[in-house]
Amino acid sequence: MLKQKICGQLAWVWLSLGVFALDWLTKTWISQNLAYGELWPITPFLDFTLLHNTGAAFSFLADQSGWQRWFFIGIACLTIVILLVWLARLSKQDTLVAIALALILGGALGNVYDRWLLGYVVDFIALHWQQKYFPAFNVADMAISLGALMMAYDALWPKTSVASSRASSTQETPP
Repeated sequence: MLKQKICGQLAWVWLSLGVFALDWLTKTWISQNLAYGELWPITPFLDFTLLHNTGAAFSFLADQSGWQRWFFIGIACLTIVILLVWLARLSKQDTLVAIALALILGGALGNVYDRWLLGYVVDFIALHWQQKYFPAFNVADMAISLGALMMAYDALWPKTSVASSRASSTQETPP
């Protein structure tokens, strides 16, 4: 019981490490096989392209002098610590939240790794409709977004336990 209280849902860190590994592998492959800015059409609405993002989401602050690199690394490191503590404190019943946090953690690790070693984040997935492109992103960004959507779902829709579902289905309705 004490071990469960201390460890919470830290077992889900394996998912974070899987996200990190997949992100690293895909960025490495793209970086080795595409020239910067080269488009590799996959479907009529999806291209792979090698881009370097020195800013945050949607290239926010990318035009700054370089201070943003360390600012974003600091924010990411703080976020990673917070996510690990949160996972450690989660109860066994909070599996959806644990998975969401693990996805966000893996994405944060992937992007901070790039930013620390390279000074930028490698983005390569480019969705578009005709010539209108959505900002490029990567596997880490997808994991962060999916985790955030799962957190929103968990917050907006109440949980129904199996016991309460059974109790409500067996109650008699008045005539």
